[in-house]
Amino acid sequence: MSFLAWIVKPIAYISLPVFALHTLAKASPAARYYVRIGLFLGTLGLCSAWGVVCAVGLGLVGRRFDVFYVVARSFYYLCSRAVDIRIDLEGAEHLETRPAVLVGNHQSMLDILYLGRIFPRGSSIMAKKELQWTPLLGQFMTLSGAVWVDRGNNARAVRSLTAAGELMKARHTSLWLFPEGTRSMREHHDMIPFKKGAFHTAVQAGVPIVPVVCENYWRLYRKGVFESGTLRVKVLPPIPTTGLTAADVGDLAVRVHDVMVEALREISVPASSSTGPVVSESKPPTSSTTESQQPERADPLSASAASSLPVEPAQEKQSEPEPAPAPQPGSRAESRASTNTSDELVSPTHSHRVEGSENGTETEEDDGMVLVGHPK
Repeated sequence: MSFLAWIVKPIAYISLPVFALHTLAKASPAARYYVRIGLFLGTLGLCSAWGVVCAVGLGLVGRRFDVFYVVARSFYYLCSRAVDIRIDLEGAEHLETRPAVLVGNHQSMLDILYLGRIFPRGSSIMAKKELQWTPLLGQFMTLSGAVWVDRGNNARAVRSLTAAGELMKARHTSLWLFPEGTRSMREHHDMIPFKKGAFHTAVQAGVPIVPVVCENYWRLYRKGVFESGTLRVKVLPPIPTTGLTAADVGDLAVRVHDVMVEALREISVPASSSTGPVVSESKPPTSSTTESQQPERADPLSASAASSLPVEPAQEKQSEPEPAPAPQPGSRAESRASTNTSDELVSPTHSHRVEGSENGTETEEDDGMVLVGHPK
């Protein structure tokens, strides 16, 4: 009887809080968000501790560069069930390319989930140096052969990328990077311009680039929202870098960016069918409405006549430009237009440093992984 109690009691102690959390998650979207964030981070911490054990064990048998593969699959097995999100993978055969530089779009910390599903054997990652001192996670990544990049020092970042390319060729391993350099979660399907670090590494090492695209999961995960569902991930055919030089890196980055954006829009759920703005159909204006709007329209004849009138110099000097009218709040179209415009102004071929990101100043070659953090 005592032996049975020794088995049943721990199960009861564990099942009660699990049942309570499950019930709470069903009751409210806000509660579901925080419960699943807790489950996600808890699973991440557990697998980081497991990673230290794997790194020591696999290192002793000469399989150090399979540590990320083992821990990634363990994380996906646990976390996908905890948060109820599955990954639908397409093009898995391209992940067997080795050595190679694998590049993926970076939306939020939820990217770790799809990395857990696809991360290939014999591969390592490049990460920002700040993660090196994160308890458990930093030790696990160091023992697993992660390449650290100093985000605040451009010269050190370039040296790290050069060394990474040489190590890839010597070890016959692949390297995973996020070429956007920071998170870019947004409602519409797009990516910010790529930094050149990943492409410098691939060209210097003479290895192909394997693009990996995860669909836009704004509908499932963002600030205050954490729902269940299935995410599509597409691995594109390798892009060779044979014969390319440092002068071709800029064009290569743009070409890979365009290919990945096209794939992103292909596999993502249309924004209008998920959380996009609802466009209401308006009836054609009546004659009375049309007449009432006529005085607001500028008369071209009056405007030309007014422009031909002489202007006194004194009045011209004293006149001050009127401030531009402030945009009306609540306009989603204006907000999206401003977002698109700001994205277009950031060019990887003209901007050496990007100011004002959520992680501070970033170098052109910065490919640090921003994995742990809440969505914007």
